[in-house]
Amino acid sequence: MDKIDELAQALARLPGIGPRQGKRFVFYLLAAPAHERSKLAELIASLGKDVRQCPECLRFYNGSTTLACNYCSDTKRDDTQLMLVEKDQDLAAIERAGTYRGRYFVLGGVLTLTGKGAIHEKELLRMIEKRLKNNLKEVVLALSATSEGEHTADHVRELLAPYRDHITLSVLGRGLATGSELEYSDAETLRAALTNRRET
Repeated sequence: MDKIDELAQALARLPGIGPRQGKRFVFYLLAAPAHERSKLAELIASLGKDVRQCPECLRFYNGSTTLACNYCSDTKRDDTQLMLVEKDQDLAAIERAGTYRGRYFVLGGVLTLTGKGAIHEKELLRMIEKRLKNNLKEVVLALSATSEGEHTADHVRELLAPYRDHITLSVLGRGLATGSELEYSDAETLRAALTNRRET
């Protein structure tokens, strides 16, 4: 296969990138100095060595020596709250808002209405069991205000039904417009959504 087409197709598999954009990136890289291409290739190759997935919350973090990410190893965070987010970018957005001080769990995606997609179900249940021993009281469903986010929230409610005697389930409140993704929400909107969260 033609190397330009092969790389363009590989880039087009990235989220939000289509075939035309993939090809644009390839031609940009061809026009860039060789050292820039080498640096990019080096960064991609070293990604797996320098970044690991936290065994607790499942977010990706820089750290080849620590066993857990900075949020999970922070003893000052509130063990009574556990927030479920779709992806790492959502967690970063919540942290930027500066309101929430509890624990996190990254679901790793959403479930679509057509049955596609997957979330870390077994790991979530394991995390709930562990956190219940640490006085967990509330699970916050911080999912995007989209049909997929709502469908995923419904599925998580079913998964956590056996624990409802021990924990409260809540969802983010007003502030997030329907159809909005957490990752792109500004800090003030997220603060309002967190402050006005309600039991579900």
